This record gives sequence, structure tokens and C-alpha cells, in this order.
Amino acid sequence: MSGAYRDAGVDIEAGAEAVSLIADLAAAVRRPEMAEDVGGFAGLFRISEGRLLAAATDGVGTKLEIARELGTLNTVGIDLVAMCADDVVCTGAEPLFFLDYIAVGKVVPELVAALVEGVAEGCRRAGCALLGGETAEHPGVMPADQFDLAGFCVGVVDEADLLGPDRVRVGDRLVGLASSGLHANGYSLVRKLFPDPAAWRDTPDGLDRTLGETLLEPCAIYAPDVLGLARAGSIRASAHITGGGFFENIPRALPTGLGAAITRGSWPEPPIFSLLAAALGAGDHDLFATFNMGIGMVLVIDPAEVEGVLERCIHPAFEIGTVMEGAGVRIG
Repeated sequence: MSGAYRDAGVDIEAGAEAVSLIADLAAAVRRPEMAEDVGGFAGLFRISEGRLLAAATDGVGTKLEIARELGTLNTVGIDLVAMCADDVVCTGAEPLFFLDYIAVGKVVPELVAALVEGVAEGCRRAGCALLGGETAEHPGVMPADQFDLAGFCVGVVDEADLLGPDRVRVGDRLVGLASSGLHANGYSLVRKLFPDPAAWRDTPDGLDRTLGETLLEPCAIYAPDVLGLARAGSIRASAHITGGGFFENIPRALPTGLGAAITRGSWPEPPIFSLLAAALGAGDHDLFATFNMGIGMVLVIDPAEVEGVLERCIHPAFEIGTVMEGAGVRIG
């Protein structure tokens, strides 16, 4: 899949190298309040004894092109909030506020309002305030009907309540929270597979609505689930399954030397993934390296907590695997 994704214009290896270079630059501009290095789901900044801010930034990517073509503009803001707030909550932090940045080729007030409508709805679902934002007009650089979104979220957590790899033990169980679909990753590849916008208006075999409607289903927002469970002391770490799929994101919630054994079939996979697998001719490894495959958040929990966690989750939840000796993620 890395080859297919590269052919679609996304070079995962180059992205990883860029992150490494950025981490080196960030290391040169530290402050003593910084609690950890760049590389986790959210950055941590100490604001008082035992109290930290958690911050994350992200965008929606080329999913925006499908929204633009189909004229569905009031949901991608939900995706924007989800990508940021669900990274913040992986630390155990409560999302406090969100700010957005909207770049457009030409300011059309109704278009901007529709985009912010989604951002506001995402903030409502995440339980955070929409503190402000910026709209920038780029004539001569972006076509008049083009737009892009970015944003960032800030949360707060007590140091004693931080989630993370240091809490994880061999034998801990992995609980997956169901995704609503592709969320906001893999769309450059999807658009290469289905380049004709006319196909987005059709309903392929196996789907119960058009391909475009399926692809534009907003990201699930897990912040209330994760925060509630974290406050109850029921989880040890969590991983937001975004770019890089299972293989890049689950290890970020695990300590060095430990890995995860995932049981394929322990949760229902949305039909869109079967459609993509058939179109790509891809195997399981490639699919799990790119897409969320129906799991948008993975919680690492004590085995004794499994039943209670499954009962208390707002989103459908499934026991999907176990923490094991040896690094890496195995799908079996």
C-alpha cells in the first residue's frame, strides 16, 4: 500500500523523515515547561505544579476536494475538530478550546459560514469552546472555489491523570471504538481509485448510500468517551487511529519493547473497506497500514476493566486484542 499511496501522491517515508527533521528543530526552541518531546499525539506544557496543557493541530486533507465537488460543506468542520480534539484526549486531557484557520480563493460568506457551522458542531460534540479563528483570502494563488482548513485544540490535564505508555503492561487488553467510516485519512488514494466525480454520486454494490455520502461521513469524536473513562481510572493509554493506520498509531500508546496482537474479525468492518480492498487488490497488511478499518480509537486497559468499559462506551466498542512482548502490531 505504501507504493499505491505514493503513486497517489502521498509519500509516507518522506513524511516520517520530515517529522524527524522537525523534531530536531523543535528541540532547539524548548522551554522548561515542556513536558515531553515532539512525537506523541499531543504536546504537553506545564502551567503549574501538577497541571499541564495538551495541544494538537491538524487539517482535513484531500477529503475537502470531495466536499467541494459535491457541495457538502457543513460537515468537514466536524472532521477538523475530531482530528485535533481526539489527539488531545489521548493524553487524558479535557479539550478546552479550539481555533480554526480557513483559506479560500475568494471569500463567499455563505461558504465560510457553512464551513464554520461544521466546526461549531464538532466543538459541541467534543465539549470544547470555539474560541476564535482566521479566514484568509488567497486570490491568484488558490482558484476561487478552492478552500483549505486547519485548526488546533488545547486541553488540560492533571499530571497524575496523564494517560500514556508508562502505564501499559503485558497482558493489557485493547478495546477499539468503532469508526464512522474512513474518517479523514486515505483520501488521496481513494480519489485516485475513483477519480470521476460522477462515480461519487452512484451507489456501489454493498453500500446503502452513494459513494460520496459514504466518503463524507464525518469523523466520530471520541473525546467524551475517552475523557469519561480516563476520569474513572479505567484506561491506561489510548491511540487515535489516523494516518498510518494501526501500524503507526497503536505503538505510540505502548512502551518500548511491547507490541499489540490484534484479532481480525473481532469487530464489524464497514462495507467501504471491502470496496476499497477490491479496487486496490490489496492485502490485510496494506489496508491496516493506511485505513482505520472500522476502528477509530484504541484504548489500552486492565483486563479486569474490559466488561465495564464495553458497557460504558458511547460509541460501539469491541475487545480487539492484547498487549504482548515484542515490538510491533500483528494482525491475525
